Amino acid sequence: MPRRDPALRRSQNPPMTAGRRRFFIIAVILLIAALGWSLAAVLKPAIQRTIVITTGADKGIYRGFADRYAPVLKREGITLDIRSSSGSIENYERLKNPDSEYEVGFIQSGTVPPDETDGLETIAAVSYEPIWVFYRGAATLDRLSQLQGKKVSVGVPGSGLLQVARVLLAHSGITAGNATLLQMDAGAAYQGLKSGQIDAAFFIGRPDAEMQQTLLNSDLKLMSFAQADALVQKFPSLSKIVFPRASTSIVNDLPQRDVTLLAAKALLVSKDTLHPALVYLLLEAAKSVHGGEDYFTPLGTFPNLNTNEFPVSEESTRFFKSGRPFLQRYLPFWLASFVERRLLILVPFMALLLGFLQALPRLAESRIKSRLVVWYREIKALEDEIWRSGQPTRQQIAQWRDEIEQIDAHASQIQMPQRYFQDVYALKQAIAVVRNRILQAAEKVKE
Repeated sequence: MPRRDPALRRSQNPPMTAGRRRFFIIAVILLIAALGWSLAAVLKPAIQRTIVITTGADKGIYRGFADRYAPVLKREGITLDIRSSSGSIENYERLKNPDSEYEVGFIQSGTVPPDETDGLETIAAVSYEPIWVFYRGAATLDRLSQLQGKKVSVGVPGSGLLQVARVLLAHSGITAGNATLLQMDAGAAYQGLKSGQIDAAFFIGRPDAEMQQTLLNSDLKLMSFAQADALVQKFPSLSKIVFPRASTSIVNDLPQRDVTLLAAKALLVSKDTLHPALVYLLLEAAKSVHGGEDYFTPLGTFPNLNTNEFPVSEESTRFFKSGRPFLQRYLPFWLASFVERRLLILVPFMALLLGFLQALPRLAESRIKSRLVVWYREIKALEDEIWRSGQPTRQQIAQWRDEIEQIDAHASQIQMPQRYFQDVYALKQAIAVVRNRILQAAEKVKE
């Protein structure tokens, strides 16, 4: 058992027991652990640094989009992990699986029947996907029904082109029963046309794509859809567009007339669990890549939200209404997303920190002055005893004198900052007052 200081015999609290000491130590450890956990949660990276995107064929239109998005996102510290696929249908199957690693992908409008339970959202429609029908022969074809009895390539399994081609042909009365429908990729279809193995083929892609340039500069013929308005009415996910005369070559006047085409839309789609900050970054990338003018659209037409196939992301609606959030406009992305994600933690944490900082000087002052308070208590207790003793004995007087001298000796040894010297001397004045009381009591004993 630790011994009490004899100078504190009147007001000293009982020493801390072993059980109380253990409880105090455990409480301090738990508090430190809680603070450490909170700090780790705050300092944890705000969001992921990689987005896994499913595109299409390695040299296809979707892969080209993703390759152009990647450097835009890289400037913000985000890596775009690009994964190839067979096309829209496979992309849809990957994205709707909640356990898959795929978070974003391109889906061609009109190729899949969306379901509310898919958990997918449209970030934006980013581009037209023109549908081209090239054919060979002397006759001019401007209606799909004229393909009856011919060998026609309609795309590969898993692609959006295959789905759209089948629907368009079905609307025109062309089926596997009255025509030969072949599933071939773009390269094989082109070679088949050149060699005469097939009569016509569906292709999809931008006019400046390598395959489209090859086709447009060949001696193959390009179908102009004379029934485009009716087909769009039957198939609302398609649009009617015009490929202007001489767009391929002004010098060679290719094509030699305006060509009416049908076009699907490329939709940038994500899981609805994708972090909002990443949605805004993808929208900025899409705006950078697709915001210019091209053969079919004026400046600023894409990206847009002119689609109703998948629910539109709330972040996309806000983006097209007022742009990126305030913090993301003026802060680096990592800092803005950090603040946005941790706001609920940071605000109360900062409030507590501010309150602690404000209270710290008062706590320090209280701690310093507590060194004096204990001696004031002893002096007061001693003074009260003197006043209660009307006829003190010589032994009591001797005891009081011994106590006041011990208190005075301890008070002289108190280490205090210079600014509290006046409090120390106030204590010494109180000691002098009680010492005077003892002298007065001693004089009564002599009488």
